[in-house]
Order: sequence, then structure tokens, then C-alpha cells
Amino acid sequence: MTLQPCRLPKNAIPSRAGVGLKPKHYHAILETSPDIGFFEVHAENYMGAGGPPHRYLSKIRDRYPLSLHGVGLSIGAARPLDRDHLARLKRLVEAYQPALFSEHLAWSTHDATYLNDLLPVPYTAEALARVADHIDEVQETIGRQMLLENPSTYLAFAESTYSEIDFIAEIVRLTGCGLLLDVNNVYVASTNHQWELVRYIADFPLAHVQEIHLAGYKREADDKGRPLLIDAHDRAVDEIVWGLFEQAIGLLGPMPTLVEWDAEVPAWAALKAEAEQAEAIMLTAGEKGRRRAAAG
Repeated sequence: MTLQPCRLPKNAIPSRAGVGLKPKHYHAILETSPDIGFFEVHAENYMGAGGPPHRYLSKIRDRYPLSLHGVGLSIGAARPLDRDHLARLKRLVEAYQPALFSEHLAWSTHDATYLNDLLPVPYTAEALARVADHIDEVQETIGRQMLLENPSTYLAFAESTYSEIDFIAEIVRLTGCGLLLDVNNVYVASTNHQWELVRYIADFPLAHVQEIHLAGYKREADDKGRPLLIDAHDRAVDEIVWGLFEQAIGLLGPMPTLVEWDAEVPAWAALKAEAEQAEAIMLTAGEKGRRRAAAG
């Protein structure tokens, strides 16, 4: 695959809201040049050799900052990283110069099989060493820092010896990676595992967070009738997630915030409205912070 570097120089993503770039919105974006902070794309969707996806992405990248989000590296797998996949990722980073690159704390491969899911990692010393080695390899290959996203999980491992927050904090200490705080994942996992929701965000290694994700979830029930939330990305952000986002912004201050909507993708106006709501919350939280600072 030969990609031509974009003309827009590498630049930081502003502390604004962005959205995931979807093919059905290419034309609306290019025709209207909406006031959006940035766009984020899944790396694996642009690993093919040229064609319309790259033509549209190049045009949009010339106008907007870009964040690259991986879903297929399988950072937590008990096997070496796929060197071909890493090489394709490196070419994408060099071509589009995203301001941020992120991946999941999860695994999705077994032997030569790629699974269409992001599966949980046991929080053990062995898994910690493996994940840290993989992150080191990714950062060395692409020549930049990677952000690690907290997972949405539906089960816990009996052999885990770390809490999720302690495990993530130790990864940061060992690798120097940054963090992506997915607020919807916090709510999904906290509900599924009956964790104390407010404490999760307060105890998270917030000093290392460089991006936030927001998304919609689906509510189901387990075999005992207890709530089971699914990180569906197929609907609007829930009110309780907006509330958690406001809490996070109150602690972090405004920062790049992505609205994810990957299935049942709505019309452009609906997705843009979600980004506008995120920006309104950041503006309100910023004003409250300034008033507290002035009063203190």
C-alpha cells in the first residue's frame, strides 16, 4: 500500500468534541465543513491499498485534526503481535499524522483466528508483563505514544490479583503510555461488576488521560435477572453517561472528547448534535472551574 502524506501538518487535537468518521457522512462533511473539533477513524478500516476510503479521508484530514483508534492489535493476547498488522499501522500513522493513536485493553486473536470482539484480560502479573511488552513494541514501531482505553467487560477472572484501575496504572508506569477514558465503558463495567461508579472515575489515573470517549449502551439482563449492559455503540449517549462525563470534565478540565456511534449510524445532524452536547458540558464545567478558582 502506498499512501501519500497529507498536506496538513501534524497538530494537536483541540479540547473539543469530535465524532467517528463514517462513510455515509463523507459528502455532508465535505460539502458543509461543519464546526467539529476532530474526526476519529478505526485504523483497520483504512489498511487497504488506496481507493475511495483513502481519497475521502485525505480530503477530510486536510481540513480537520485526526485521531486514529485501533481495534485489532490484540494488545492483551497471549501471543506475539502481528508484525504485518503493525507495519500497516505504521504506514497509516506516517501518511495521516494523527494527533492521537489509541487501542483497547483487550485481546481478539487466537492462533491464526481473529475474533469479532474485544475480550477481557485477567489482571495478573503475567498479563501485566505481556501487555506492557506489547505496548512497548507498538510505541517503538510507530514512533509515538499510544493511549490505552479502559475496557467494557462482562465477566471477571477469579485469578485476577489487581483491580482494574491498579492494573491500568501499573501499565502506564511501566510503558509511559497515555490513557483514553471511555466514560460509557466505566458505566457498563461498573454496572456489570457492581463496582462503585463514582469512585472509579475519581480513582482513575486521570493525570495520564488525553482523550475521552462517549457512546450508547444496550440494557439486557443476565441469567439471574441482574442488569447486564452491552457497549453497543448503536444509540445516543445515555443521560447517566452524560452525568459521568460532567464529573470527569470537572476533574480533568475540557479535553478531546469523541462521540462513538458505530452501528445503526444516524443522519449527520443527529451525530453532530451529540458532539454539540459534549461541547456544551465542557463549556459549563469550564465556567464552574473558573468560578471555583476565583472564589478560592
